[in-house]
Order: sequence, then structure tokens, then C-alpha cells
Amino acid sequence: MTADEKKFAPPQGVLMILNRLEQAGWEAWTVGGCVRDSLLGKKPSDWDICTAAPPSVVQALFGDSCSVIPTGLRHGTVTILTEGLPVEVTTFRTEGAYTDHRRPDEVHFVTDLHADLARRDFTVNAMAWSPLRGLRDDFNGQADLEAGVLRCVGQPLLRFEEDALRMLRALRFCSQYGFILEAKTFQGMTDRKELLKTVAGERVLTELKKLLAGPWAGKALLNSLSIMGTILPELLPLEGYDQHNPHHFLTLWEHTCQVVDGCPQEATIRLAALFHDVAKPCCRSWDKTGAAHYLGHGPLGAEMVQSCLQRLKADGETLRQVTILVRCHDNPLPQTRKAMARLLGKLGPELTQKLLALRQADILAHSPQTKEAKLPELAQARELMERLLEEQACLTVSQLVVGGRELMAWGIPSGPQLGATLRWLLERVLEGTPNTPEALKEAWEQLPSLSPKGEKDGDETVPGKALGDQPSVEESL
Repeated sequence: MTADEKKFAPPQGVLMILNRLEQAGWEAWTVGGCVRDSLLGKKPSDWDICTAAPPSVVQALFGDSCSVIPTGLRHGTVTILTEGLPVEVTTFRTEGAYTDHRRPDEVHFVTDLHADLARRDFTVNAMAWSPLRGLRDDFNGQADLEAGVLRCVGQPLLRFEEDALRMLRALRFCSQYGFILEAKTFQGMTDRKELLKTVAGERVLTELKKLLAGPWAGKALLNSLSIMGTILPELLPLEGYDQHNPHHFLTLWEHTCQVVDGCPQEATIRLAALFHDVAKPCCRSWDKTGAAHYLGHGPLGAEMVQSCLQRLKADGETLRQVTILVRCHDNPLPQTRKAMARLLGKLGPELTQKLLALRQADILAHSPQTKEAKLPELAQARELMERLLEEQACLTVSQLVVGGRELMAWGIPSGPQLGATLRWLLERVLEGTPNTPEALKEAWEQLPSLSPKGEKDGDETVPGKALGDQPSVEESL
């Protein structure tokens, strides 16, 4: 057994499927990503099998002992559930034309593995392995894998005409594995980039999230803006954009890619990083020294990214988080306990942590001579956040130990005044009043000119009525 052969360790369920197919006289191989990842020394997330057996035979062979799901009979695919593991088993096939640039109009089942491998997207995904026959590499995928090169199988123009989403998949593989695009493959993407406009927004966003979550996302994006700009035209003005500001030494696109790589490998925060400065070209103004400034680029950027994500059919939570992060990324960082408590109360711990992580990545991508001065403020904000979370501090109205029932027992009538009073009590807690029933009631009782009905006492409006006009904690941020 060669060193490469030792890298393959399929689960027992996969070996069972391979063995049963072979014993029935049908050639069978593991194929695609599981072979690629095994050669890289990574544990595959899933295992796919290709075989000479037609779908009807596969169903008959495994229907009595396993759950067999006809997930794509038209394209030769059934899914076998074995030991809780779903394994896609697909018949060797060739494909007809791709009229919609997504799926083949027709497929033809064949008995030749080479013909099946020839239809695949990239050489590193066009390898197969069998415990009986070893590695099958008809298109030199292993050499490309070792060289870190992503190359189309056959003609790049044809591969991308077949399925335009393969262009984003190519960038995703570069992001996830650090591949470099082979020259003809990159040229094929450039020549066929307009086909990306035919891809549904949901498919684009799914692939974009995977791309952004890779360890080399910024590197993959850096030289690919012309391609990305086909589906995200909001980003095109960033390329080559000189920021004309002493805080920045990179072009706006270079800065953006560096910020993406500086963020945790999670899709939401990296989507925010990708768009955090998208509105700068729309907001530029100049001072007397000739330096450019970009007041308001956060709120305007939030509007732009909201429009973009709606176009891509993003789910509500992704839309909410990314929009908030872009809007707030350049706001002054909280430097007091009360200010941080307000922020945590508004955004919640998870989103506040993402905001600070985005801010850190943004600062670290600033000019070397200016970024060091900004890091102490970031450290202070993070320390305040961690202290409040460790203390399990009261940050929202729902965390107050009193609610509407207790307030009505104090003599406060039901209605809007209850909510206003609760917000007022939260303000007192944020300022240091203990979150106990006794302390909160005492704070309320010590108010001058107390009147549960909110009536006036001379010229002074008592808090009972004035509270209704107070901004909420959220509105104050």
C-alpha cells in the first residue's frame, strides 16, 4: 500500500456499499471531494460513490437492508442511509447541453468511469478511489492538488457555460484550500462572468457564504473583483480607489479584502466586512489639507447592503445582523460601563462580539502609523463587555426583577406608562442602582412630585407623564 493509499479511510458504511456493488458485478468508486480531501489529509465531510450500476439496480441491492432515497433518479442518483450516514450513489454518466447554465437537459448512463470523470468541474474533483483498484486520476488532479492549482477539466469556457455557478465555486475552493486559479481557468471565468447574472440569488448567496468563511477568502477575492462585481456591482467602485486619508495606505478594495481575512471565519461577520466600506465612494468630502473624509458611510452602507442582500434572498437574521454591523462599524467604541451596557442591551452579546471583532480587523488594516493609537480604545471596550457578561449584568427591560404586575401594585396604571417606567428603571440600573425589588421601588418613590396618573404639580411635569416621552435605550444609541 502506497503512502497515498494509506490516506483513505472510508467509514464502514461506505465500504459496505462499495463491496456489495462489486460483489454484484458492478464497478464502484468513491469520487470527488472525499478523494480530494483524503489526499490532503483532511477528514471528508461526506462520501460520494459513482458506479456502473443503474439506479434501479442500486435500489434493488440495498432496498431490503438500508433506507434508499431516490434523490435524483433522472440524473442517476440515489441516497443510501447507512449507520446514520447519507451516501450519494450516482451512476456513471455523460451529460447533454446545459440550456439554463445550471443543469444538463439530459444525461446518458454509461459504464465507463473516464467518461464520468470527464464531465466534472475541476481536476482536483475529478479523481476516484476504490479499495480494490486504488486511485484513478485521469486528468492529473493529484499533481494540481500538490501544486495548489485549480484547473478546469477540459475547456474552461464549456465548463462555465454548463453551470455558471462554477465560477463562484472556483473562488470558494481557492478560499477554502488556498488554490491559485490556473491561467486558462481564470480567463474562462473572465470571459463568461456575465452568465453569473442567470444564477438565482439564493444559490449565489449560499456559495458566497462558503467562499467568505474560508481561511484564504481575502486572497481569493483580491484579484477577482471583476467577476464578483457581476453579481455584486455595489463593490466595483472599490477597486483601485485611493482613500486619500492618512489612516489608510491601501486601496479601498485591498483594505476590504484584508479586513475580511482579519475577521473570524464566519459568514455573517465576513459579509459585513465585505460591505463595511461600500458607501465610501458616495460619501467623500475634502478638508483644507487635501485629506478625504467619509462621514455617514456606515448608515448609507447599511442601506446598500440591505438592498443587496434582499436581492440575494437572504434570510431575516442574516439581513439584520449584517445591516447592523455595517451601520455601526465606524461608531465610537463604548468607553464606560453604562455605554457598553447600552450596546449589549441593544445588540445582544453575540452581535456585540461580532462588532468588536469587525472593528479590530478594520483597525488592523489601517496605516501602521495610526492603528496603534486606536487599539487601546478597542481593548477598553472589550474589557467592559467581558466584565458585564461575566457579571451577568442586567442589560434589558426583560432582565429587571420587576415587571408590569409589580409596577401596578405600586399604583402605576396599566398602559404605556408601564413600559415607560420599566425603561426608566433600566436606566437607573445601568447607572448603578441594584437590580432588586427594594432598590427599584425606592428609586421610584424618591422621585419628586410623584403622581401615578402623570398629572402636573405646578410647573413641573412629574416623571409619571414625562417618562412617556423619554427615548428608549435602543433609541439613545
